[in-house]
Amino acid sequence: MSVSEIAPEMPVPTQAGSGSEALSGSEVRRVLLVWDAPNLDMGLGAILGGRPTAAYRPRFDALGRWLLARTAEISVASKGRIEAEATVFTNIAPGTADVVRPWVEALRNVGFAVFAKPKIDEDSDVDADMLAHIAARQRDGGLAGIMVASADGQAFREPLEAIAAKGIPAQVLGFREHASWAVTSDTLGFVDLEDIPGVFREPLPRVSLESLPDEGAWLQPFRPLSALLTSRPGQGVA
Repeated sequence: MSVSEIAPEMPVPTQAGSGSEALSGSEVRRVLLVWDAPNLDMGLGAILGGRPTAAYRPRFDALGRWLLARTAEISVASKGRIEAEATVFTNIAPGTADVVRPWVEALRNVGFAVFAKPKIDEDSDVDADMLAHIAARQRDGGLAGIMVASADGQAFREPLEAIAAKGIPAQVLGFREHASWAVTSDTLGFVDLEDIPGVFREPLPRVSLESLPDEGAWLQPFRPLSALLTSRPGQGVA
């Protein structure tokens, strides 16, 4: 179910996504996971050729356990207290609140904070809000690690590389077909979501230009053709 420059600061959750007691920035650093739901839904839909069924929807409990294990690894080599914070950023289209509500409540029950934003127009994406939250966490006492989960992650390349340049572990979580820049990066780590144990119940039916079957395969569009009617000028394909 789904649904460059730092933007102005957005409201920040008072507790870490791990569900622990709120602490001031001077007492704790965070290993922050930021999940870009709209972009990942698009990337997953492209792999599946349509909306995911239950077997192909990400399991956030498995993702949360992976984040906690990663935080424990980082804590071993770090001084001071470190906590995990898991966040999901999503858009809510008009008339879909009742449909999306169970998914949002399930995320919160697992321990993820959710930032939900109305989907009003093409400019109502959550990239700026994600960047603002990352910047706020840096100001609040620092990051011990950062993971951005996004199908391609291009919007976060420069901020993540700047964070990595400070010696902070920075990773992109996504799909290798859509994030080749991160796969080959010398400064950022890359984790394919399907390589995280338990995130998907069934293997994804993945097809890439590098692994085409002999009989060929369809590569589905990332967005409907009708989106051209509302897209901004200059977004064409050469």
